[in-house]
Amino acid sequence: MDNSGMYVGLDIGTTSIKVIVAENVKAQMNVIGVGNERSNGVSRGVIVDIDKAAEAIQRAVRQAEEKASIEIHDVIVGIPANMLKIEPCSGMIAIDDQSREITGRDVRSVATAALIQSLPPEREVVDILADEFVVDGFDGIKDPRGMVGVRLELHGTLFTGPKTIMHNTRKAVEQAGLHLRGTVINPMAQGMMVMNDGEQDFGTVLIDLGGGQATAAVIHDHQLKYVDVDQEGGQFITKDISVVLNTSLDSAEKLKRDYGYADSTQASDEDEFPVDVVGQSQPTPISEKYLAEIIEARLDQIFKRLRANLDKVQALELPGGIVLTGGVAALPGITDLATDEFNTNVRVYVPDQMGLRHPSFTLALALVNYYGGLSEIDLLIKSALTGSTQLADETDEIRQREQVAEDAANEAAQVTQGKSAKPKQKKNRTEGIKKFFSDFFD
Repeated sequence: MDNSGMYVGLDIGTTSIKVIVAENVKAQMNVIGVGNERSNGVSRGVIVDIDKAAEAIQRAVRQAEEKASIEIHDVIVGIPANMLKIEPCSGMIAIDDQSREITGRDVRSVATAALIQSLPPEREVVDILADEFVVDGFDGIKDPRGMVGVRLELHGTLFTGPKTIMHNTRKAVEQAGLHLRGTVINPMAQGMMVMNDGEQDFGTVLIDLGGGQATAAVIHDHQLKYVDVDQEGGQFITKDISVVLNTSLDSAEKLKRDYGYADSTQASDEDEFPVDVVGQSQPTPISEKYLAEIIEARLDQIFKRLRANLDKVQALELPGGIVLTGGVAALPGITDLATDEFNTNVRVYVPDQMGLRHPSFTLALALVNYYGGLSEIDLLIKSALTGSTQLADETDEIRQREQVAEDAANEAAQVTQGKSAKPKQKKNRTEGIKKFFSDFFD
């Protein structure tokens, strides 16, 4: 399948909204535009004010449009993992004509059958992934199209989440004047990009340290297996600095970014910087070490809670260790602090694209990379979520045209070969083969 074209990723974060415009050319994703605006109407990764969130999305999109010199209409949106449930699912359909080949419509139909679940009214299906297809008892099939059978089954994984999150996200995107091209669960997209093949296969923990919350996800066998969300993030560190130093939130955020250390042992007790204290006319000098102790205290609490839940599922025993990303992961010393807390190997992922070399851009970039790498089967299964049959019809039509062209080419080749074939040459070729085997066994 040709996945070339434009992809726009929309990361609706608690502290900022990021838009990345990328062009997929020959399986290479090239970023051509970026938008980064202060977020509004979002709390702990969830949209709580649709109007304000839509306005913030519009500002970020306009910024990306100016840099990319294009108009943005369709976006791929990340869905937070709050209250996400992961469970197995299966579906089965009968093929009406035993002599007919399985088509894209059949794949979509069996995915629809797998979606039939008894869900509480407050929950909604977020995504579905196929682990394998089974045709008449033959399992391990990744793409059943073109095969002949009477029974098609799908065994996969179903992801469900709160209906409020999905509704508010869709509503805010639509209110911003955009079309929702697709949704991707945030840690699923990030895991596929930040981890290499071995880490995804043998198992690795991804910790996204965002502004409103911290999300720990386990990727094993190239699949999202477990998610834990801690309701504290970078904003809480900023509030701690503001309260302890008696300074404004804006000043506290600037101090965190300019002078902050995650590990207090790496900060200097002698290096000081001025802090604008509320109620005082003159700035107060504060040491790097004192600021680092404030930051470390909050991070230590977050890491301890995450570790307690990861220990319950033996996630920290996986050989891949931990990969940190998200805006808070940019703090110096975060790797050493996490290594001491989790007692495993830890690394920080930073995108290597020019202008995006900061962990806070990981999610927006992961969205376009993930969606641009989806196979035709993946997209057919996802179409079952929207109820659209357009993709199935288009792919079936393309496959039919390709089959007709292939059959015509084979027929023409046979005719040409029949006309040019000479009995004498065939005889010589047969004699040559006989001579080869005679010489070989002598």
